[in-house]
Amino acid sequence: MTETLSPVLPDEVDAAVRKLLERACDKDLSIATAESCTGGLLASLFTDVEGASHAFERGFVVYTNEAKAEMLGVPPELIEANGAVSEAVARRMAEGALRYSKAQVALAVTGFAGAGAPGDEPGLVHFACARDGRPTAHREEHFGDIGRGPVRIECLRVGLEMLSEAL
Repeated sequence: MTETLSPVLPDEVDAAVRKLLERACDKDLSIATAESCTGGLLASLFTDVEGASHAFERGFVVYTNEAKAEMLGVPPELIEANGAVSEAVARRMAEGALRYSKAQVALAVTGFAGAGAPGDEPGLVHFACARDGRPTAHREEHFGDIGRGPVRIECLRVGLEMLSEAL
């Protein structure tokens, strides 16, 4: 069981993260994350599992557009043209996490955990998963206006699923 997040983490998410990290260790693969609306929650989850630290290489928490550009190389023009919560930006975030880390698999998440600005759809989240030598996968989810915490927990589920598929 994860230690820090265990009181709020659903049992199936706890089991999924352990299984994912075990598979990554068995395959000698490491993971990087590029997180916006989850604020490092995935990275925290990965570092909470004792004995699997070598499966998680690093995490990028890139909440602002500037951070996405500076840390992951996402072109500001791409963000301006598509919005920070978009398929194009999620893909570039995942690919940037691969490029700026030593990981072989990277997951990116960008979305609106809460209401956002006027016109933003609460619970809209874009995910991208990049792996060396493979096309970058994308997934769009509409979780709805269920609250910031529940959206972030749902992001964990989707992110773990995408990473598992990439392994």
